[in-house]
Amino acid sequence: MRATTILSVLVMFIVTATVVEGQTRRLSPRGQVSTQVGGNLDADGKYDGGKWIDIEYGRPILRGRENIWGSGDDYGQRFLQGSSVWRIGADQSTRFTTEADLVLGNNQLKAGEYTIFAETTSPSEWTLIFTTWGVKQSFREENDAALWGSYDYTPVKDVLRATMRVQQIGRSADQLIIAFTNMTQEGGDFTIWWDDQVATIPFTVAN
Repeated sequence: MRATTILSVLVMFIVTATVVEGQTRRLSPRGQVSTQVGGNLDADGKYDGGKWIDIEYGRPILRGRENIWGSGDDYGQRFLQGSSVWRIGADQSTRFTTEADLVLGNNQLKAGEYTIFAETTSPSEWTLIFTTWGVKQSFREENDAALWGSYDYTPVKDVLRATMRVQQIGRSADQLIIAFTNMTQEGGDFTIWWDDQVATIPFTVAN
């Protein structure tokens, strides 16, 4: 009898733990992408002098949705939920941190921590926005200097705007991908890929 009771309690504990785990798993898992720029490899293969660039973001999944980008005047508006800009992710605002001064387009971005957004109003180009808005950890957090996603975004804290070129490709990314592509030690391309839309902007380490 005692063994049966213990077994029942154990089974209940496992089921409860599984349910709780299922309830707490994010629908849009968090992601991070990093690179180093400005360094050098010596003859022994040791890398020295590099500076980090890190991006932390939520990674939404299509889950069977088709043509999420829309077309015409509707392009890029369907998932904004009333905001004027996209958080380039899900849940918390996307965080961009660089140890190096960078150049994007004709604009210089000082080393520091930023939140990034995009105006996705055209199928051929987006506007990438760097701001000093802070990041709320929950929707209910009270902080006038921070945002949850892009809700209540205004351009008052913008520090840089630059144009990203967009192309439609014949392959769909189910989960949002942010990546550094075509990299050298002098820079590369900052790339955003979701569904069949790929947006890129070249950047270099500032001299």
